[in-house]
Amino acid sequence: MKTITAHAAKDLRIEDHPTPEPGAGEVLIAMEAGGICGSDLHYYNHGGFGTVRLKEPMILGHEVAGRIAKLGDGVTGLEVGQLVSVSPSRPCGHCRFCQIGAQQHCLNMRFYGSAMPFPHIQGAFREMLVADATQCAPADGLSATEAAMAEPLSVVLHAARQAGDLMGKRVLVTGCGPIGLLAVLVARAAGAIEIAATDITAFTLNKAHELGADHTVNVMDAPGGLDGFANDKGHFDVHFECSGVESALAAAVPALRPGATIVQLGLGGDMTLPLQAMTAKELVLKGSFRFHAEFHTAVEMMQAGRIDVKPLATHIKPMDQASEAFELASNRNEAIKVVIDFT
Repeated sequence: MKTITAHAAKDLRIEDHPTPEPGAGEVLIAMEAGGICGSDLHYYNHGGFGTVRLKEPMILGHEVAGRIAKLGDGVTGLEVGQLVSVSPSRPCGHCRFCQIGAQQHCLNMRFYGSAMPFPHIQGAFREMLVADATQCAPADGLSATEAAMAEPLSVVLHAARQAGDLMGKRVLVTGCGPIGLLAVLVARAAGAIEIAATDITAFTLNKAHELGADHTVNVMDAPGGLDGFANDKGHFDVHFECSGVESALAAAVPALRPGATIVQLGLGGDMTLPLQAMTAKELVLKGSFRFHAEFHTAVEMMQAGRIDVKPLATHIKPMDQASEAFELASNRNEAIKVVIDFT
């Protein structure tokens, strides 16, 4: 089978590896679609992020879907030929965080395509993947591209849980990459009465408007574009910060009403926060990291038509054009979500 393997920054190779066999409780999946994520781009463009660096060749990818090619012993509830979304989250189930239902903080997490531990956790951008049956969410009625979007949607559903009830709330989203755009979709589906979105490119902001944002602000062209929302101590009840950029959070604080909740999804460098202003407004800052239980919910929401992710998949590229696909995914003026076609 072929894999998409990163050896170093800008060193992406299509390699041949033996096809694995499923063991008891496992399934063999023929990959059909894989979305390129921001973390994949960090490995491709920079060889890692922060202190997390590639120390050995690593297969990339964790947003994937495919069809079951073979069932291991004891597997029930799944069928050969069935399309499934594959959760990349594989907590141990035994550590103290797993035992209290916080599997996203598992002490022994095995998350596809991660260079955090060494040896690295190999990813899912491969023609054939062995996965635990419990990782598979039946995706009947969806396309493979939609099914592969269950992972980023799960990230945002977890963040929405952190934010609490969004019914009738006014929501600000900063950063309109795939996660920010999914935050617009989720906020609208959850009953938000007003949504504003900020970014630095017209392309992403036009997509945010298309997906339901009532206001869009290009903070590159209009750095003070949120000033009008700062009157009377602020306007927004919830802020989904999806850029990981310090200036985005700082600029949003004046536009948040007292008691508002900030949910930080974007992962960048360390931030210096305007703590005095946040304290005076009694703002609540919550982190949001990965997901677990939300994965199956994400698939079911797409199947029920509650969330339509199709507009986010702006480009589909064959596996043998992986490097071109990663270059395209790095261009925020042309692409939102680039999907690899493994068929």
